[in-house]
Formats: sequence, C-alpha cells, structure tokens
Amino acid sequence: MTAKKYTKADILDAIYNKTDIEYNDIKRIMDFFIKEVKSALVERKTIELRGFGTFEVRVRKGRQRARNPRTGEIVSVETHGVAAFRPGRDLKQAVWAPDGKAPVKTIGKK
Repeated sequence: MTAKKYTKADILDAIYNKTDIEYNDIKRIMDFFIKEVKSALVERKTIELRGFGTFEVRVRKGRQRARNPRTGEIVSVETHGVAAFRPGRDLKQAVWAPDGKAPVKTIGKK
C-alpha cells in the first residue's frame, strides 16, 4: 500500500486554491514555519500542535558495534539526537481505518 507523496509544493498549491492569499506570501509563511520548527528542535524544545501532534528530539544511545547497511562494515555510532513525531488524538482517530473511510473511533477516555 504505497501512497502518493504529498509534497510541500502540493500543500502550497492547495492553500493557494482555497484562500485569497498570494502564493509567494503562503510560501514565505510556510518557509518561516519550517525554519521555526527546525530551530526549536535544535534547541531541544518540544513543539506541540494540539489536535495534530508533537515534534520532539529523542536521544538515541550510541553503540560500539553497529553495521553500515550499505557496505556491511562494522562501525561505532555515538549517542545522538533524532527528530521524532508523535501524532495527537485527533490525527490518530482520523487515520485509524486502513482505507481512511471508516467512522472516527474514540481512543481512550473522553
């Protein structure tokens, strides 16, 4: 089940077609938003977008013996940060069904 990629350009076009905002203004705002998310993650801040999800940096422990999947060579990997996304309740409910057409289900307590 491979879905078509939805790119930044697709999002820009969709917003442009649904609003009266100029394309270049939408692009500038989106670029600024992405830049702010990146800087917050670099500063190890958690970004919470209610109803959508949370972006955070998780620390992945280093290992002395890891394998490079491309070459098979054994390498050591230092402890490092990894950007992670945790979907919010509304997003989880919206994508719950494999076909995306089932009614929204409630997860957990109300």
